[in-house]
Amino acid sequence: MLYSIAQTPIGPLTLVGDATQLVSIGFHSGRGGVTIDPAWRRSDEAFAAVRTQLDEYFAGARQVFALALAPRGTDFQRRVWTTLQTIPWGSTWSYRQLAIAIGNERAVRAVGLANGANPLPIVIPCHRVIGSDGSLTGFGGGLPTKAWLLRHEGVAVGEPRLFA
Repeated sequence: MLYSIAQTPIGPLTLVGDATQLVSIGFHSGRGGVTIDPAWRRSDEAFAAVRTQLDEYFAGARQVFALALAPRGTDFQRRVWTTLQTIPWGSTWSYRQLAIAIGNERAVRAVGLANGANPLPIVIPCHRVIGSDGSLTGFGGGLPTKAWLLRHEGVAVGEPRLFA
C-alpha cells in the first residue's frame, strides 16, 4: 500500500491507495484519522492526480472528482457511497433522502452508519448529508470541518454546536 500527505485548507489529509486506485482519505484530527502502517511506502508521485483534483476542489474549480476509487466496505456501504456521489455540489440531503435514493426508505440508520464509514471523505461527499432538521451531524474531520466544506460549496450553514 502507498500513502501520501496532502496539505489542504482544512488541514493535512492522508491519501492511501495503490499505484492506480485511491482507497482512503484520512484526517489528521477528529475521528476520521488514518494511522500510517509501517509496511506502507510513501509515494507522493502515485497521488499526483488526487492532489491536483483536491487542489482544484479547494480552489473552487472542481465540483466532481474523476479518480479511480477502491473504497473497502460491504455491498450496502458501497451502494450508499455510490449514491453519495450523485448529491450535487452546493446541495445537501438528509439521511432519509439518501435512504430513499438507495431504494430503502426504512434504512435511515443503516444509511447513517454507512455514511459515517465512508473511507473517502470529500471525494465521496458524505459532508453533504445533514440531519432532517437541517442540523450538521457527525463528520470524521469534525463538525467545524464539515461546516467549512459546506460553506466552501455555497451552502448556508451556521456554526455547528459542539455540545448540545
